[in-house]
Amino acid sequence: MRILTAGVSAYDLMIRSHRFPGTPRPPFTLGVDVVGVVDELGEGVSTVDAGGRVAALTGHDGGGYSEFICLPSSALVPVPAGVDSAEAVCVVANYLTAHTAMHTAAAVRSGERILIHGAAGGVGTALLELGREAGVEMYGTASRHNHDLVSSLGATPIDYRTEDFVARMRDLTGDGVDVVFDPIGGARQMWRSHRALRKRGRLVWFGVAASKDKGIRVIPASLVMLGLLKLIPDGKRALTTPDAQKDSTQYRDTLTRLLDLLAAGKIKPVVAERIPLVEAARAHELLERGGHAGKVVLVASEER
Repeated sequence: MRILTAGVSAYDLMIRSHRFPGTPRPPFTLGVDVVGVVDELGEGVSTVDAGGRVAALTGHDGGGYSEFICLPSSALVPVPAGVDSAEAVCVVANYLTAHTAMHTAAAVRSGERILIHGAAGGVGTALLELGREAGVEMYGTASRHNHDLVSSLGATPIDYRTEDFVARMRDLTGDGVDVVFDPIGGARQMWRSHRALRKRGRLVWFGVAASKDKGIRVIPASLVMLGLLKLIPDGKRALTTPDAQKDSTQYRDTLTRLLDLLAAGKIKPVVAERIPLVEAARAHELLERGGHAGKVVLVASEER
């Protein structure tokens, strides 16, 4: 498969900086989400066509920051004609993660209230768009300069730097929200997210963005807090998201539906910046600085 675009994520940063258990020893290639053109088919493959454009998760082995990659046909999903490859690659990991968190883990229902941490990020904006499609009432924490974006996607923005989001949620809703989506992690953060829930609410934890500043200790602290929250007999639930690729049929069906939503103009991924593959280091510098909205995308080659 000849790669057209590859996503850049916080997961890549953790792998590169060895802040994640089990990280490979150099040399290795990063990149878990790609869009490209099928260059050659293996024997007996009939689910995709040579020359067709496809999207895929590469799995935990990475490999997306490259010009070519070999993937099993079960990982490949056709990309509809006319869809921008940079926007399509945003759907692969970000929207698939958001869909799994929202509809598999949390099982949100129309009319419920949700709070999204990191609402201006790649997965955060995906959650906002899918939440709008699901008909839920939305709130999102973000830096002040990203509040207009959060508002434009249908949520009430909360400045996590200057506002206590727990108190703010009580002020805005009276008794809290039904679901909190937390990609930040850390014991204090997860405890406060739990407190922002109303009775029978669900906390969905799916990331450790806090490790960027606090280091690897955030991971065990988050796991311990998750276990403690599960023991509290208050009717609230602490959940994680399942592996989106564990069921290959569900993975392909869900990604196909999401790409169809993109083709129909019902979702519009926020592309923070398109950066040439040879400047991947600059993409990581951008992520490390923070402050951007949406997903950073590497452009490996031109479509032709």
